[in-house]
Amino acid sequence: MSTSGDSDDLPLVEGAIAGAAAWIVGYLLTGLLVLVRLEDTELGELSSNVDGGGNGFEFVGWVFFNSHFVDTVVEADFLGFGGSSTTSFVGGDGFTALLYLVPVALLVGAGLAVGRARGVDGTTDGAVAGVFVVPPYLVLSTVGALLFRVSTEGLGASFSGRPELLPAILLAGVVFPAVFGAIGGIVAAHTGPGRE
Repeated sequence: MSTSGDSDDLPLVEGAIAGAAAWIVGYLLTGLLVLVRLEDTELGELSSNVDGGGNGFEFVGWVFFNSHFVDTVVEADFLGFGGSSTTSFVGGDGFTALLYLVPVALLVGAGLAVGRARGVDGTTDGAVAGVFVVPPYLVLSTVGALLFRVSTEGLGASFSGRPELLPAILLAGVVFPAVFGAIGGIVAAHTGPGRE
């Protein structure tokens, strides 16, 4: 792969496909794990108290962002009393800490796939190829951070929850795919058929 600036040599399509696939598969895997255990967790209790204020997909989104170390902002108010706090539903009494490995494994795999598709043969070329998973991952993370919002109110009480926007964009959308995509691309450059 040449990195001389010729856009035809850049893995734009491969990166777009691999990055989007990593995000979507990560969200779906998180959803499977969340929905199986939802009733036994703090998030399940929270979701059952949000009358018509949210669907399962928002709560899965919160946990998916939590697996990228992005907290959920929860705001509650009852007759003027309450406040705002941040929390994560991964680890502790929440969902298994193994969820932290989902985006890592998928992004390394995505970077590896891009690197293999482009036939990279050096550390720098591998890292550059792997970083091309960032644009779709960033777009989907930004959209998700805006969509995964829940709010409800009634009888003097209100509740809302959402992923923290800036960390969702920077940490989940840029840092995670850049670091782990690059690692996958580097792995592709040093492994595979004909490599020692």
